[in-house]
Amino acid sequence: MDAGGTVVAAVSGPHGTDHPRSGWYEQNALTIWWEQSCELLRALMADERVDRSAIKALGVSGIGPCLLVCDKSGNPLRPAILYGIDTRATAEVIELTERFGAADILARAGSALSSQAAGPKMLWLQRHEPDIWARTARWFSASPFLVERLTGEYLIDHHTASQFDPMYDIRAQSWASDWAAALSPGVPLPRLAWPGEIAGFVTGGASAATGLLPGTPVLAGTVDAWAEAHSVGVRHRGDLMIMYGSTLFLVGVDPAARPHSGLWLTAGLAPDTGTLAAGMAASGLLANWVADTAGLPVGELIDTAGQVAAGAEGLVLLPYFAGERSPVFDPDARGVALGLTLAHTPAHLMRAALEAVAMGVRHNLEAFDSVRPDGSQWRPVAVGGGAIGSLWPQIVSDVTGRAQDIPAQTVGASYGDALLAASAAGMVPPGTDWTKIVATVQPRPELSGLYDRRYAVYRDLYAATRPLIPRL
Repeated sequence: MDAGGTVVAAVSGPHGTDHPRSGWYEQNALTIWWEQSCELLRALMADERVDRSAIKALGVSGIGPCLLVCDKSGNPLRPAILYGIDTRATAEVIELTERFGAADILARAGSALSSQAAGPKMLWLQRHEPDIWARTARWFSASPFLVERLTGEYLIDHHTASQFDPMYDIRAQSWASDWAAALSPGVPLPRLAWPGEIAGFVTGGASAATGLLPGTPVLAGTVDAWAEAHSVGVRHRGDLMIMYGSTLFLVGVDPAARPHSGLWLTAGLAPDTGTLAAGMAASGLLANWVADTAGLPVGELIDTAGQVAAGAEGLVLLPYFAGERSPVFDPDARGVALGLTLAHTPAHLMRAALEAVAMGVRHNLEAFDSVRPDGSQWRPVAVGGGAIGSLWPQIVSDVTGRAQDIPAQTVGASYGDALLAASAAGMVPPGTDWTKIVATVQPRPELSGLYDRRYAVYRDLYAATRPLIPRL
């Protein structure tokens, strides 16, 4: 990026996720996080448009919170355990909630323990793979691992640390030393830094691996969703990002927000800032499942679904095909279809799937609304591949009754990383925002009554079927 927010050069590459057992999601940190990053950086440095000597700083972000344990040489001891989609530590979530107290955890850490929390996964590792923990000298999430590989510095940014519940004190903005020590016995805690701070400098070894010049400043970095929120100007009180992707994520800014048992209250990107977050386990994944099951291209089927009347002719889905994160935090939840008839087609099923995700967004937004001290509404900004030129954001606006701003630039988290780096290097004034809003999706008021009735069915359907799922 240049200082004006123009993309000078860009590269990208695919990567996969391992799913070795039901409820387990992992990645090989050495090959996917580090070696693939090196490949991309070398490709950028080889681009004729890039002058390596002109690079003033590097921003870093990655999925999170993840748990990666390494030996004293910084080598991974096992694949990284991923964020809330990995549900292996359910028993540890229950145990730690009982040990520390649900109310105390919510007040101190800002979030109830769930599959998103990294602390219970640390306890799971100690119990189920004690030989691995015995060799552990350092632990990381995704972006801190890259920072260590680039600079040799052992640290974690405040925001990522605040998702290592219950190890971080959200109000003190520091480690909750007693709880953190209990969950990381014998392993030192990484030092804390803010995402926009310079963490260290590219080492000679990292320079050889990446093509970056030695001594290039590297930021502490953060979780990708927060970097993406920063990239589209979601940084002022009341701003809210809706990120459309395989899963759906929401990040809202309000340092005065109260904790909510169905949301994550986290540190922001700078001191004295705070954010609320929510995540749905399946959104784009659900649309892909419908298309794969029907044997049709997903884009084509979404276009056909646009011709189906709102309400999908009486078909209502629960989108919990991979369990659900916020606001229900139920890893055992499952998808449900209510109202199927012989007249329904794959297009109806796709329409109902998109509406189901929108109902989940509405459920989360109601939780967001409930914890704002002044009771004001949020300003949603839509990002992600599903947000542009798609039926999906229109359905979300219709179901929620909320308008959504559409930004011109949707590069994603790397755009926010670059902006943080430009600010840290002094290339742009503090508070610079590269965002340009090019469109606004407005809700259609004539559909509000229909969707209010459908939403009531959606909420009642989960309550009615939840006790039946264990019997399956």
